[in-house]
Amino acid sequence: MERYPSKYPRRKPVAVGSVRLGSDSPVSVQSMISVPSYDLEGSVKQAVALEKAGCEILRAAIPDQDAVRLIPALKKAVSIPIVADIHFDYRLALSCVEQGVDKIRLNPGNIGGRDRVKQVVTACRNANVPIRVGVNGGSLEKEILSKYGKPTAEALVESALGHIRLIEQADYDRIVVSMKSSDVATMIAAYRLMAEQCSYPLHLGVTEAGSERMGTLKSAVGIGSLLCDGIGDTIRVSLTEDPVKEVLAARDLLRALGLTGGVRIVSCPTCGRTRYDMIPLVHAVEDALRDCTAPLTVAVMGCVVNGPGEAREADVGIAGGDQCGILFRKGQIIRKIPADEMLPALLAEVELLIQDQKRTL
Repeated sequence: MERYPSKYPRRKPVAVGSVRLGSDSPVSVQSMISVPSYDLEGSVKQAVALEKAGCEILRAAIPDQDAVRLIPALKKAVSIPIVADIHFDYRLALSCVEQGVDKIRLNPGNIGGRDRVKQVVTACRNANVPIRVGVNGGSLEKEILSKYGKPTAEALVESALGHIRLIEQADYDRIVVSMKSSDVATMIAAYRLMAEQCSYPLHLGVTEAGSERMGTLKSAVGIGSLLCDGIGDTIRVSLTEDPVKEVLAARDLLRALGLTGGVRIVSCPTCGRTRYDMIPLVHAVEDALRDCTAPLTVAVMGCVVNGPGEAREADVGIAGGDQCGILFRKGQIIRKIPADEMLPALLAEVELLIQDQKRTL
């Protein structure tokens, strides 16, 4: 799907395993294993579930040398690229590169001096492994916090640029950048500033976003605003939840913006004219079409008075009334149907449209 136009410089391409970031590549979806790193079987099981849900890049925390064994186990279990999340101990990064990891997430400021950074960069360069510079509002350097007083957008950008320079000085430029904050406005401002100052691919996310409800809302505002600016090459919706829900939320976000294939559901909020139990029908339609990749807009409307008109841009839709409903395409009524046949009739019409699309290809 086409990206939104951007006034910012085009991002240079960086390959993470089989997934390409930057340039005109599609926005990819990431998530992170939440099972404790010592639980190898549980981590593998969750990785398989995340890939099935649509995760395209998968990150795992590597807090100690024992956790390094996750890398080959995950790469054997799934086909998506694996990212090692490294803090403090540069030797963990070296071990993960040896085990065939596809990307290293690093905060160069917390793994020691320049010599240690250089060792990691050299290993990544020799293995053609990209590095994500990951800056968070909660872990900025003391001198930067002292300068700005708090984790401002400018502070996040200054920290990230400093880390980027460390890697560039070690003669490497396969870099991805993130500057996450739990404050949505700060996160948006930081990425806009960074988009003006570097051309590396940007990994978007609102960190510590919260529970499924609030975390999804914060992520939709923060990530969605930037994607509409043409900023962002890969995203993670961070939720205090099963990470499969992160992937589903991210997929829905991209679908809502028209940045990925799949069915877009249009439904009205209901009002006093509604004469049937519409909400369960909308949920049933969403569940039935969740995995459908056809680029269709499907409408479920509350009444026959305004339904076809308000949803005239939908490829196909249904509107309910007393004991019956109407099926329509592009606002034109096809036929009336009994109330208990609305779901199968709508899904059958969707299938006809999909077959029509295939015949025209």
